[in-house]
Amino acid sequence: QVQLVESGGGLVQPGGSLRLSCATSGIIFSVFDMGWYRQAPGRQRELVASITSVGISNYVDSVKGRFTVSRDHTKKTVYLQMNNLRPDDTAVYFCNAVFRSRDYWGQGTQVTVSS
Repeated sequence: QVQLVESGGGLVQPGGSLRLSCATSGIIFSVFDMGWYRQAPGRQRELVASITSVGISNYVDSVKGRFTVSRDHTKKTVYLQMNNLRPDDTAVYFCNAVFRSRDYWGQGTQVTVSS
């Protein structure tokens, strides 16, 4: 059974930091490309950051220089370090795992940036 479980969301003030984690099970983590998406109310889900199976990362322009995606093959976990958070980062953040035709999603974790 494939599971992607996100954690680490919460309420933070503008300028603060959070670290999201996505623990995986039931997949061969080392071959999957991993991504972090977010969806704010009334908006489409967007890709925030991704990291390939070999560690190549990519970011949407709005988070470059503030967010860092990483992965730990031993723990089968992908992380999203989010610094200097802004109110427009408020969204539900989802973890995604892709390998060929296999595409899996986590349940999401809420991130709220507000004073």
